[in-house]
Amino acid sequence: MATAAKREAGRAGEDLAVARRVIETEAAGLAALAAALDDSFVGAVDTLGAVTGRVIVSGMGKSGHVARKVAATFASTGTPAQFVHPAEASHGDLGMITREDAVLALSNSGETAEFADLVAYVKLCRIPLVAITGRRGSALDKAADVSLIIPDSAEACPLDLAPTTSTAVMLALGDALAVALLERIGFGPEDFQMRHPGGELGRRFIKVADVMHAGAAMPLIRGETAMADALIEMSAKSFGCVGVVAGDGRLAGIITDGDLRRHMHAGLLAERAAAVMTPRPLSLPADALAAQALGIMNERKITSIFVVDAGGVPLGIVHIHDCLRAGIA
Repeated sequence: MATAAKREAGRAGEDLAVARRVIETEAAGLAALAAALDDSFVGAVDTLGAVTGRVIVSGMGKSGHVARKVAATFASTGTPAQFVHPAEASHGDLGMITREDAVLALSNSGETAEFADLVAYVKLCRIPLVAITGRRGSALDKAADVSLIIPDSAEACPLDLAPTTSTAVMLALGDALAVALLERIGFGPEDFQMRHPGGELGRRFIKVADVMHAGAAMPLIRGETAMADALIEMSAKSFGCVGVVAGDGRLAGIITDGDLRRHMHAGLLAERAAAVMTPRPLSLPADALAAQALGIMNERKITSIFVVDAGGVPLGIVHIHDCLRAGIA
Protein backbone atom coordinates (compact mmCIF):
# COMPACT_ATOMS: atom_id res chain seq x y z
CA MET A 1 0.00 0.00 0.00
CA ALA A 2 2.74 2.44 0.97
CA THR A 3 4.69 1.57 -2.20
CA ALA A 4 1.64 2.14 -4.41
CA ALA A 5 0.99 5.48 -2.73
CA LYS A 6 4.60 6.50 -3.36
CA ARG A 7 4.26 5.54 -7.03
CA GLU A 8 1.08 7.63 -7.33
CA ALA A 9 2.78 10.56 -5.64
CA GLY A 10 5.75 10.19 -7.96
CA ARG A 11 3.54 10.21 -11.06
CA ALA A 12 1.68 13.26 -9.80
CA GLY A 13 4.96 15.07 -9.30
CA GLU A 14 6.10 14.14 -12.80
CA ASP A 15 2.82 15.36 -14.33
CA LEU A 16 3.10 18.70 -12.55
CA ALA A 17 6.70 19.04 -13.70
CA VAL A 18 5.62 18.43 -17.31
CA ALA A 19 2.82 21.00 -17.02
CA ARG A 20 5.16 23.63 -15.62
CA ARG A 21 7.74 22.93 -18.32
CA VAL A 22 5.14 23.33 -21.07
CA ILE A 23 3.79 26.57 -19.65
CA GLU A 24 7.27 28.01 -19.06
CA THR A 25 8.36 27.05 -22.59
CA GLU A 26 5.32 28.71 -24.15
CA ALA A 27 5.72 31.75 -21.89
CA ALA A 28 9.31 32.11 -23.12
CA GLY A 29 8.02 32.04 -26.69
CA LEU A 30 5.50 34.77 -25.89
CA ALA A 31 8.21 36.89 -24.26
CA ALA A 32 10.37 36.49 -27.35
CA LEU A 33 7.41 37.56 -29.52
CA ALA A 34 6.84 40.71 -27.46
CA ALA A 35 10.52 41.62 -27.74
CA ALA A 36 10.58 41.01 -31.51
CA LEU A 37 7.61 43.23 -32.44
CA ASP A 38 8.54 46.07 -34.79
CA ASP A 39 7.04 48.41 -37.36
CA SER A 40 5.72 45.44 -39.32
CA PHE A 41 3.05 45.05 -36.65
CA VAL A 42 1.98 48.68 -37.15
CA GLY A 43 1.91 48.05 -40.89
CA ALA A 44 -0.33 45.03 -40.38
CA VAL A 45 -2.74 47.05 -38.24
CA ASP A 46 -2.74 49.82 -40.87
CA THR A 47 -3.48 47.31 -43.63
CA LEU A 48 -6.27 45.47 -41.80
CA GLY A 49 -7.78 48.66 -40.43
CA ALA A 50 -7.99 50.30 -43.86
CA VAL A 51 -10.28 47.72 -45.50
CA THR A 52 -13.92 48.57 -46.04
CA GLY A 53 -14.92 44.90 -46.18
CA ARG A 54 -13.84 42.06 -43.91
CA VAL A 55 -10.63 40.50 -42.68
CA ILE A 56 -10.48 37.00 -44.18
CA VAL A 57 -8.46 34.79 -41.84
CA SER A 58 -7.08 31.51 -43.17
CA GLY A 59 -4.88 28.69 -41.99
CA MET A 60 -4.36 24.95 -42.41
CA GLY A 61 -4.16 22.29 -39.71
CA LYS A 62 -3.38 23.64 -36.23
CA SER A 63 -2.85 27.08 -37.73
CA GLY A 64 -6.38 26.77 -39.11
CA HIS A 65 -7.79 26.21 -35.64
CA VAL A 66 -5.97 29.31 -34.45
CA ALA A 67 -7.21 31.23 -37.49
CA ARG A 68 -10.85 30.39 -36.65
CA LYS A 69 -10.41 31.78 -33.15
CA VAL A 70 -8.63 34.91 -34.42
CA ALA A 71 -11.46 35.55 -36.90
CA ALA A 72 -14.01 35.17 -34.10
CA THR A 73 -12.07 37.60 -31.90
CA PHE A 74 -11.88 40.18 -34.70
CA ALA A 75 -15.62 39.90 -35.34
CA SER A 76 -16.57 40.27 -31.69
CA THR A 77 -14.35 43.32 -31.14
CA GLY A 78 -15.45 45.53 -34.01
CA THR A 79 -13.49 44.23 -37.02
CA PRO A 80 -15.75 42.29 -39.41
CA ALA A 81 -14.01 38.98 -40.14
CA GLN A 82 -14.57 35.51 -41.55
CA PHE A 83 -12.58 32.28 -41.64
CA VAL A 84 -11.96 30.71 -45.06
CA HIS A 85 -10.37 27.26 -45.28
CA PRO A 86 -7.48 27.41 -47.77
CA ALA A 87 -8.27 24.04 -49.33
CA GLU A 88 -11.97 24.85 -49.70
CA ALA A 89 -10.96 28.19 -51.23
CA SER A 90 -9.65 26.25 -54.25
CA HIS A 91 -13.08 24.70 -54.73
CA GLY A 92 -15.25 27.80 -54.86
CA ASP A 93 -14.81 29.53 -51.52
CA LEU A 94 -12.51 32.11 -53.15
CA GLY A 95 -15.82 33.71 -54.06
CA MET A 96 -16.22 34.66 -50.40
CA ILE A 97 -13.27 37.06 -50.74
CA THR A 98 -13.96 40.46 -52.31
CA ARG A 99 -11.76 43.34 -53.44
CA GLU A 100 -12.88 45.28 -50.33
CA ASP A 101 -11.40 42.63 -48.03
CA ALA A 102 -7.92 41.86 -46.69
CA VAL A 103 -6.51 38.39 -46.06
CA LEU A 104 -4.64 37.35 -42.92
CA ALA A 105 -2.87 34.04 -43.60
CA LEU A 106 -1.37 31.90 -40.82
CA SER A 107 1.32 29.31 -41.56
CA ASN A 108 4.27 28.46 -39.34
CA SER A 109 6.30 27.03 -42.22
CA GLY A 110 5.13 29.58 -44.77
CA GLU A 111 5.13 26.79 -47.36
CA THR A 112 1.59 25.45 -46.92
CA ALA A 113 0.68 24.04 -50.34
CA GLU A 114 -3.04 24.66 -49.86
CA PHE A 115 -2.37 28.42 -49.86
CA ALA A 116 -1.19 28.46 -53.48
CA ASP A 117 -4.55 29.19 -55.13
CA LEU A 118 -5.65 31.61 -52.43
CA VAL A 119 -2.41 33.62 -52.69
CA ALA A 120 -2.62 33.66 -56.50
CA TYR A 121 -6.20 34.92 -56.29
CA VAL A 122 -5.49 37.77 -53.87
CA LYS A 123 -2.48 38.89 -55.93
CA LEU A 124 -4.56 38.84 -59.12
CA CYS A 125 -7.35 40.86 -57.47
CA ARG A 126 -4.90 43.13 -55.62
CA ILE A 127 -6.35 42.20 -52.26
CA PRO A 128 -4.03 43.08 -49.33
CA LEU A 129 -2.29 40.05 -47.80
CA VAL A 130 -0.89 39.97 -44.27
CA ALA A 131 1.07 36.88 -43.22
CA ILE A 132 1.87 35.41 -39.84
CA THR A 133 4.65 32.91 -40.39
CA GLY A 134 7.69 31.48 -38.68
CA ARG A 135 10.02 31.59 -41.68
CA ARG A 136 11.52 34.66 -43.25
CA GLY A 137 11.96 34.12 -46.99
CA SER A 138 9.23 31.50 -47.22
CA ALA A 139 6.75 31.55 -50.12
CA LEU A 140 4.07 33.11 -47.94
CA ASP A 141 6.45 35.74 -46.59
CA LYS A 142 7.51 36.75 -50.09
CA ALA A 143 3.93 36.97 -51.35
CA ALA A 144 2.62 39.03 -48.43
CA ASP A 145 2.28 42.80 -48.41
CA VAL A 146 3.12 42.71 -44.70
CA SER A 147 4.74 39.79 -42.86
CA LEU A 148 4.75 39.22 -39.13
CA ILE A 149 7.55 36.77 -38.41
CA ILE A 150 7.13 34.83 -35.18
CA PRO A 151 10.38 34.11 -33.31
CA ASP A 152 12.05 30.72 -33.63
CA SER A 153 11.16 29.23 -30.24
CA ALA A 154 11.27 25.64 -29.04
CA GLU A 155 8.01 23.75 -29.12
CA ALA A 156 6.80 22.54 -25.72
CA CYS A 157 6.44 19.07 -27.22
CA PRO A 158 9.54 17.04 -26.18
CA LEU A 159 9.80 15.76 -29.77
CA ASP A 160 9.81 19.38 -30.98
CA LEU A 161 7.16 18.33 -33.50
CA ALA A 162 3.62 18.98 -32.24
CA PRO A 163 2.66 22.66 -32.66
CA THR A 164 2.48 24.04 -29.14
CA THR A 165 4.60 27.13 -28.58
CA SER A 166 4.17 28.18 -32.22
CA THR A 167 0.36 28.05 -32.04
CA ALA A 168 0.33 29.85 -28.67
CA VAL A 169 2.45 32.62 -30.20
CA MET A 170 0.24 32.84 -33.30
CA LEU A 171 -2.86 33.10 -31.16
CA ALA A 172 -1.32 35.85 -29.02
CA LEU A 173 -0.29 37.78 -32.13
CA GLY A 174 -3.82 37.49 -33.52
CA ASP A 175 -5.21 38.77 -30.23
CA ALA A 176 -2.73 41.66 -30.32
CA LEU A 177 -3.92 42.65 -33.81
CA ALA A 178 -7.58 42.46 -32.73
CA VAL A 179 -7.06 44.58 -29.63
CA ALA A 180 -4.95 47.15 -31.48
CA LEU A 181 -7.75 47.51 -34.04
CA LEU A 182 -10.33 47.68 -31.23
CA GLU A 183 -8.52 50.60 -29.63
CA ARG A 184 -8.03 52.40 -32.95
CA ILE A 185 -11.75 52.44 -33.69
CA GLY A 186 -12.76 53.28 -30.12
CA PHE A 187 -14.78 50.09 -29.66
CA GLY A 188 -16.60 50.44 -26.32
CA PRO A 189 -18.75 48.49 -23.86
CA GLU A 190 -21.96 49.34 -25.73
CA ASP A 191 -20.52 47.94 -28.97
CA PHE A 192 -19.39 44.81 -27.15
CA GLN A 193 -22.82 44.28 -25.59
CA MET A 194 -24.47 44.63 -29.01
CA ARG A 195 -22.37 41.73 -30.29
CA HIS A 196 -22.78 39.59 -27.15
CA PRO A 197 -26.46 39.95 -26.22
CA GLY A 198 -26.76 36.35 -25.04
CA GLY A 199 -23.54 35.99 -23.11
CA GLU A 200 -22.62 36.74 -19.52
CA LEU A 201 -20.24 39.51 -20.62
CA GLY A 202 -22.98 41.13 -22.65
CA ARG A 203 -25.41 41.03 -19.75
CA ARG A 204 -22.98 43.09 -17.68
CA PHE A 205 -23.57 46.01 -20.06
CA ILE A 206 -27.37 45.98 -20.08
CA LYS A 207 -28.60 49.45 -19.11
CA VAL A 208 -31.52 50.33 -16.87
CA ALA A 209 -33.21 51.87 -19.92
CA ASP A 210 -33.32 48.38 -21.44
CA VAL A 211 -35.28 46.86 -18.55
CA MET A 212 -37.24 49.75 -17.00
CA HIS A 213 -41.02 50.23 -17.06
CA ALA A 214 -41.93 53.56 -18.68
CA GLY A 215 -44.96 55.71 -19.43
CA ALA A 216 -48.24 54.70 -17.85
CA ALA A 217 -46.56 51.75 -16.15
CA MET A 218 -44.82 54.10 -13.71
CA PRO A 219 -46.53 54.65 -10.33
CA LEU A 220 -46.65 58.47 -10.17
CA ILE A 221 -48.79 61.00 -8.32
CA ARG A 222 -48.72 64.71 -7.50
CA GLY A 223 -47.75 66.10 -4.11
CA GLU A 224 -51.30 67.29 -3.47
CA THR A 225 -52.77 63.82 -4.11
CA ALA A 226 -54.64 62.36 -1.14
CA MET A 227 -53.02 59.30 0.42
CA ALA A 228 -56.18 57.28 -0.27
CA ASP A 229 -55.53 57.75 -3.99
CA ALA A 230 -51.79 57.22 -3.51
CA LEU A 231 -52.49 53.78 -2.02
CA ILE A 232 -54.67 52.91 -5.01
CA GLU A 233 -51.82 53.85 -7.39
CA MET A 234 -49.32 51.83 -5.34
CA SER A 235 -51.55 48.78 -5.38
CA ALA A 236 -52.37 49.07 -9.09
CA LYS A 237 -48.75 49.31 -10.27
CA SER A 238 -47.32 46.67 -7.87
CA PHE A 239 -43.87 48.20 -7.37
CA GLY A 240 -44.26 48.64 -3.61
CA CYS A 241 -43.85 52.38 -3.97
CA VAL A 242 -45.17 55.47 -5.71
CA GLY A 243 -43.21 58.44 -7.03
CA VAL A 244 -44.26 61.98 -6.18
CA VAL A 245 -43.67 64.58 -8.91
CA ALA A 246 -43.47 68.33 -8.48
CA GLY A 247 -45.33 70.87 -10.60
CA ASP A 248 -42.45 71.03 -13.10
CA GLY A 249 -42.49 67.25 -13.55
CA ARG A 250 -39.36 66.49 -11.52
CA LEU A 251 -39.29 63.54 -9.13
CA ALA A 252 -39.67 65.26 -5.77
CA GLY A 253 -40.16 62.28 -3.48
CA ILE A 254 -41.18 58.68 -3.04
CA ILE A 255 -43.64 56.87 -0.81
CA THR A 256 -42.80 53.29 0.13
CA ASP A 257 -44.28 50.68 2.42
CA GLY A 258 -41.84 51.89 5.06
CA ASP A 259 -43.15 55.45 4.78
CA LEU A 260 -46.69 54.17 5.29
CA ARG A 261 -45.69 52.36 8.49
CA ARG A 262 -43.86 55.41 9.81
CA HIS A 263 -46.88 57.66 9.23
CA MET A 264 -49.56 55.18 10.29
CA HIS A 265 -52.38 56.96 12.16
CA ALA A 266 -56.15 57.26 11.93
CA GLY A 267 -56.08 60.23 9.57
CA LEU A 268 -53.40 58.89 7.17
CA LEU A 269 -55.74 58.45 4.21
CA ALA A 270 -56.72 62.11 4.37
CA GLU A 271 -53.09 63.28 4.36
CA ARG A 272 -51.49 64.70 1.20
CA ALA A 273 -48.69 62.75 -0.47
CA ALA A 274 -46.18 65.58 0.03
CA ALA A 275 -46.55 65.24 3.80
CA VAL A 276 -45.79 61.51 3.81
CA MET A 277 -43.15 61.16 1.07
CA THR A 278 -39.42 60.80 1.54
CA PRO A 279 -37.94 63.79 -0.37
CA ARG A 280 -35.03 63.65 -2.82
CA PRO A 281 -35.29 59.89 -3.47
CA LEU A 282 -32.49 57.83 -4.89
CA SER A 283 -32.60 57.63 -8.71
CA LEU A 284 -30.43 56.65 -11.69
CA PRO A 285 -29.83 58.03 -15.19
CA ALA A 286 -31.04 56.01 -18.18
CA ASP A 287 -27.49 55.04 -19.20
CA ALA A 288 -26.66 53.49 -15.82
CA LEU A 289 -25.96 49.77 -15.94
CA ALA A 290 -28.64 47.39 -14.73
CA ALA A 291 -25.94 45.66 -12.69
CA GLN A 292 -25.35 48.97 -10.90
CA ALA A 293 -29.06 49.27 -10.15
CA LEU A 294 -29.15 45.74 -8.77
CA GLY A 295 -26.15 46.46 -6.55
CA ILE A 296 -27.76 49.60 -5.15
CA MET A 297 -31.06 47.86 -4.48
CA ASN A 298 -29.30 45.01 -2.69
CA GLU A 299 -27.19 47.42 -0.64
CA ARG A 300 -30.11 49.70 0.33
CA LYS A 301 -32.50 46.77 0.80
CA ILE A 302 -35.04 48.26 -1.62
CA THR A 303 -36.88 46.60 -4.48
CA SER A 304 -37.40 49.47 -6.97
CA ILE A 305 -35.56 52.54 -8.19
CA PHE A 306 -36.69 55.37 -10.50
CA VAL A 307 -34.83 56.31 -13.69
CA VAL A 308 -34.74 60.05 -14.44
CA ASP A 309 -33.43 62.36 -17.16
CA ALA A 310 -30.82 65.10 -16.65
CA GLY A 311 -33.52 67.43 -15.30
CA GLY A 312 -34.83 64.92 -12.77
CA VAL A 313 -38.00 64.04 -14.70
CA PRO A 314 -38.99 60.34 -14.32
CA LEU A 315 -38.36 58.21 -17.40
CA GLY A 316 -39.10 54.82 -15.88
CA ILE A 317 -38.82 52.55 -12.89
CA VAL A 318 -36.78 49.38 -12.44
CA HIS A 319 -37.78 46.55 -10.12
CA ILE A 320 -35.18 44.16 -8.76
CA HIS A 321 -36.96 41.29 -10.55
CA ASP A 322 -36.41 43.08 -13.89
CA CYS A 323 -32.66 42.85 -13.35
CA LEU A 324 -32.84 39.22 -12.32
CA ARG A 325 -34.99 38.30 -15.34
CA ALA A 326 -32.37 39.93 -17.59
CA GLY A 327 -29.75 37.59 -16.16
CA ILE A 328 -28.03 40.22 -14.01
CA ALA A 329 -26.79 38.62 -10.82
